[in-house]
Amino acid sequence: QVQLVESGGGLVQPGGSLRLSCVASGTDFSRYDMGWYRQAPGKQRELVATITRGSSTNYADSVKGRFTISRNFVKNTVYLQMSSLEPEDTAVYYCKASQIGYSYWGQGTQVTVSS
Repeated sequence: QVQLVESGGGLVQPGGSLRLSCVASGTDFSRYDMGWYRQAPGKQRELVATITRGSSTNYADSVKGRFTISRNFVKNTVYLQMSSLEPEDTAVYYCKASQIGYSYWGQGTQVTVSS
């Protein structure tokens, strides 16, 4: 069983930065592709960024150039560095671990961008 625990969310002003972390336990972290997703009130959950086992990355068009996903195999952690934050980035951010036939989600961390 995979456990994912996100942290790093909070309230930030427009133009500010935050770094989210997701620590994985209970599994071989290196076997999973990892991703960050978000869900704003009244909207469907959407992909933000993914990083494969080989550290290839993919981003939603809305965050390209502003967000960076990375992973640390020693710390079993995936990060999402968010810069130039906009009010439209306000959402609950979820971490996901994926393997063929399996996926696991964290509990989410709230990010609010407001002045």
